[in-house]
Amino acid sequence: MKKYRRIMTAVLVMMLAAGLVAGCSQKEEEPVQLVLEKIPEDDPALKPKPVEPEPVVEEVVEEEVEETMEVPEGMYLSELTGLPISEDLRDQRPVAVMVDNEKIALDHFETAECDIVYEIMNSTANDRVTRLMCIRKDWKPIQQMGSIRSTRPTNIPLAAEYNAVLVHDGGPFYINDWLARSYARHLSGGFARIKNGKNYEFTEYITNGELESRMKAAGYSETYDSAKPERDTHFIFGEYGTDYKLSETDYATVKTAKDIKMPVFKHNQSELKYNESTGTYDYYEYGSIHKDGEDGEPLSFKNVLLQNTTFSQLDENGYLIYNMINTGDPRKGYYITNGECVNVTWLKDSETAITKFFDENGDEIIINPGKTYIGLIPSDGWDSVSIQ
Repeated sequence: MKKYRRIMTAVLVMMLAAGLVAGCSQKEEEPVQLVLEKIPEDDPALKPKPVEPEPVVEEVVEEEVEETMEVPEGMYLSELTGLPISEDLRDQRPVAVMVDNEKIALDHFETAECDIVYEIMNSTANDRVTRLMCIRKDWKPIQQMGSIRSTRPTNIPLAAEYNAVLVHDGGPFYINDWLARSYARHLSGGFARIKNGKNYEFTEYITNGELESRMKAAGYSETYDSAKPERDTHFIFGEYGTDYKLSETDYATVKTAKDIKMPVFKHNQSELKYNESTGTYDYYEYGSIHKDGEDGEPLSFKNVLLQNTTFSQLDENGYLIYNMINTGDPRKGYYITNGECVNVTWLKDSETAITKFFDENGDEIIINPGKTYIGLIPSDGWDSVSIQ
């Protein structure tokens, strides 16, 4: 029975499939007619749409612009340091003060307030003891500066570079011809004596108001006179607010200079050490850092210039004169700043001319704004200078 049912079911399925096929074959498909519509040639749809260019995004390159510091109102950049000082001082001439550098003369007073300090061999005797010549633009606030000692012939044409009044207490007769020069301006002796427990020769100081009264009595102008320096700044300074390293310039050879020793000044044991925290060189002598007696301020400098200089001994007592005038080839030297050193040359072509320093290309060097130490190194001891 079950088998029968399966047969019948199969027959019915086959009959149904056959009917469907027959139905499909009897229906005719209607043809599809394509109608092409003629479109006018001036139809806007036929015109190609303009392709708008993709917007060009310009890359903005931000140029690094060095910020320059503005000079504060009422101030100008000093011709001695390149740093701002009161506009009231613009025409005021500097003073050049001879300061005793013998150990017994220490502590010095107000040397750290000076703009430029020269260290110069005072005599070939006494292990070539040195003396300082301190150039100071803003001298009217002086309360006690010194102690003051005698000058040497070398200092007279050096002070003339600045149209400065040389302040000293006498000197050997060799200075007489030099002080008679038409450009020489000087004040000798007669300043205040301050008891300090030392011998009389170590007790003379400039005190407040003395320079004004002494200049007036001598007939000297407090401002620059006809012998004013040949240009507005003694050095060529970098832009105010800059502080460049020598390795960032075009110098071919730059050496490290963190410690400068000058054994040629055997008596004083002069040395300059780079202070990383201040970016300046602290002056040492007699084995200790130099500090002013009135406030403990160290004697420090942004720039160090060393000059290889010949000298002539004048007698058996050790008196001498440096051969500062050079009309021939420039002489050797070093410029040191920010822990680095380069070779330079220097030239002073007349008694009143500014001493100029040149790089390896013969161009005058640019120095950092700040205070400057200048060491006149005797040529016979130049090779002993140690820079590390």
